[in-house]
Amino acid sequence: MSPNSKRGPRSDASRNTARLLATARELMAEAGNEVALDEVARRAGVGNATLYRHFPTRADLLVAVYADEVAALCRCGAELIDAAAPLDALFHWLDKFVVHVATKRPLALAATEGPSGRRTARFEQWHASITATAGDLVQRARPALRPDVTVTDVLALASGAALVADAEYARRLVALLRTGLAA
Repeated sequence: MSPNSKRGPRSDASRNTARLLATARELMAEAGNEVALDEVARRAGVGNATLYRHFPTRADLLVAVYADEVAALCRCGAELIDAAAPLDALFHWLDKFVVHVATKRPLALAATEGPSGRRTARFEQWHASITATAGDLVQRARPALRPDVTVTDVLALASGAALVADAEYARRLVALLRTGLAA
């Protein structure tokens, strides 16, 4: 077997996985987490066997889609860490964070609840990644923040905004967090 023939199937598999995840993300945005897996395969342009080879269960697909969402959110924070205006960077990321929480919550719950209704270890890992990203941004913005503000405070306030509102209103609430309520 030539070296190139070894790369072919792996690159095909990678492309198929990427197509399946992108299609699943798109369909879940349109129709929710209960989208038919056959429809994911069809719209991705692959056979059902390919879908099930990559994602044997709906839960596996949900976990993969949500893992990509968390990774993208954390990448955004990492890209902002060296920004010239650390407070702007923090609030830019918080804007992304509240949209993530407001729009991805059903997916997060579906991907992270164990059989007993408790969060899985994977949820704890994702939560730790998001908290670490926020912590780095808060630390960089520290000179512009009240000295008693913690990353837990920031995430609790932003999460609260995202959980009680749709994404646009949550973004407004985060903007109010930055400016305060005083005239």
